[in-house]
Amino acid sequence: MIDLMQLDKYRENNRIEAKSALGGLPHSVWETYSAFANTLGGIILLGVEEYDDKSLHTVDLPDPEELVSEFWNIVNDPRKTSVNLLSMKDITIENIGGDHIIVIKVPRAERCCKPVYVDGDPLNIYRRSGEGDYRCRKDEISEMLREATLPAQNISVLKTETQKALIIDYLTDKTIASEAELSKLLGVKASRIKELVGELLGENVVVNDGGEYRLCS
Repeated sequence: MIDLMQLDKYRENNRIEAKSALGGLPHSVWETYSAFANTLGGIILLGVEEYDDKSLHTVDLPDPEELVSEFWNIVNDPRKTSVNLLSMKDITIENIGGDHIIVIKVPRAERCCKPVYVDGDPLNIYRRSGEGDYRCRKDEISEMLREATLPAQNISVLKTETQKALIIDYLTDKTIASEAELSKLLGVKASRIKELVGELLGENVVVNDGGEYRLCS
């Protein structure tokens, strides 16, 4: 997903989160785990810090193996996470220019596993927006719960609403986007994006600004 040898070219976004973790495994890692799982998935980088200019740079973790072991113990503890979505290949220790960092690839949770919550609290649920994790509102939690129990034939309707919500979220963060950007975001064909933005145009949620889209004022 990213070139680890060129981390300074990247910024934290809706699928990348960096944490120095020099003081140990940060508690916020679980908020990000929940947020990525409930949104689009993403990569958590431990041993990476963000400079004032937003660029990412490695720091050398003194004992990455211990941090990985601690992470596995916690992610498998139902008192901490509602579900472990990871397999062994999803967590690696990488040597970047002599600095040891940990890369954790969090997949997007299947609908049957959502919402993914933490700290043993079914209402402690996060989503990812831009470069931050935010705690879900109750109506968002209810939507995920409904999706998890819907019969298969009803999923397409909810999928449309979810895709539209993701477009709105993206435009809220990026202000304006082309069809190609939205197609990449959702992993769907351009024809599907035309359908979705067509509905959003009809609902007066977005406007066409010279071939690109932004939210209505």
